[in-house]
Amino acid sequence: MAEPVRISLDVMGGDNGAEVVLEGAHISLKRHPNIEYLLYGIESEIMPILERYPEVQAASTVIDCEISITMDEKPSQALRKGRGKSSMWKAIEATKTGEADACISAGNTGALMAMALFCLRTQPGIDRPAMAGFWPTLRGESIVLDLGANIGAESYQLIDFAIMGAAMARAVFNVEKPTVGLLNIGVEEVKGQESVKIAGQMLNEANLDQLEYKGFVEGTDLGKGTVDVVVTEGYSGNIALKTAEGTARQIAEYLRQGLSRTWLTKLGYILAKGAFVRLREKMDPRKVNGAVMLGLNGAVIKSHGGTDGIGYASAIDLGYDIAKKELMKKISHDIEEFEQTRIAFEGDTN
Repeated sequence: MAEPVRISLDVMGGDNGAEVVLEGAHISLKRHPNIEYLLYGIESEIMPILERYPEVQAASTVIDCEISITMDEKPSQALRKGRGKSSMWKAIEATKTGEADACISAGNTGALMAMALFCLRTQPGIDRPAMAGFWPTLRGESIVLDLGANIGAESYQLIDFAIMGAAMARAVFNVEKPTVGLLNIGVEEVKGQESVKIAGQMLNEANLDQLEYKGFVEGTDLGKGTVDVVVTEGYSGNIALKTAEGTARQIAEYLRQGLSRTWLTKLGYILAKGAFVRLREKMDPRKVNGAVMLGLNGAVIKSHGGTDGIGYASAIDLGYDIAKKELMKKISHDIEEFEQTRIAFEGDTN
C-alpha cells in the first residue's frame, strides 16, 4: 500500500458541520485508501456520525477540542477565542508540527486566514500569502489567485503570486511550464495600475524557467482559459469570483424559467436533456471546491462553507494531491531561484 497521507480536518467548520465533513471524508477515502485522518472537533458531536462511516473511523484519530469557531466571528475575535484550543487552530497546527500533511476547513474564511498566517507564518521570501482556486474554462481549468486573502498588492507581491500559481499548476495540471497572465483592464502595456505594469515588465525581463509569461489578460479571458494561471490582487480577484458565481446562477435560473414556460419548451428540454446534463456537470461548483492558501509553511485548503459531502471530498482530494506532490517545497524552491532577480528589481517596486 502507498505511504499514508495524513489530512487534518476542522470537523466543526462550515455551515453544516460534522455531517458534511465526515461524508466528504468517506467519499475521498474511497478514492485514496492511504489517507489517514486527524479529526478535530467536539468529540461528543463527532462520534455518533462517525460510527455511520466505519471505514473512516478505522482510518481516523479523533482529537477533542473544547471550542469551535462560528461563521460570523471576526478574525481578531476568533484568534483571541480559539488560539491554541479551537478545532480550526488545532487542525492548522497539525501541519506545523508535521502530524498532518494538509489541513482542510470549511469554516470562517477570515478566521482561517488569520489563524493560518499567525500559526504557520509565510515561507521565506514570501511577503503575503494568496488564496488560489480553480476556475472552469472552455479548455478545462485555470488557477486564479489571489481570490481574497489580500486587499491590494505591490508589484513584487504579484510576482510572488505568479511563481506560486505556476508551481501549483505544475503540481496539479502536470504542465512543465505553465502559461501565466496578469489580470488587467486591457492587454496593452500602457494600461492598468502602476503595480501591475511594473510586475508585467519584471516578468517579461526575468524570463523565468518555471513559467511562460503571456502578458496582460482581461476578464473575458478567465472563461476562455487563455492561460493556465491568472494573477491578480485579492480585491479584484474576489469580485471576479463572486460575479462569476452570481452569473452562473442567473443563467441557470433563466434556463429553468425558459424551459418550463410552455409545453414546446418542455419538449425541447426532453429532446436536449443529455446536453443540459453535460452543461450542469461542467458548471457543478462541487467539482472545483477548495482554495489553497499559498505561501505558508503548511498546506491549508479552504472549502466552501455551504458545500455538501461531494464538494468537501473535492477539497480533501486537493489537499491529498498537493501533499503528495510536495507543493510547498516546490514554491520554496522557485521563490529561492527568483530571489536574486527580485532583489535587483526591488528598488523599482517600492
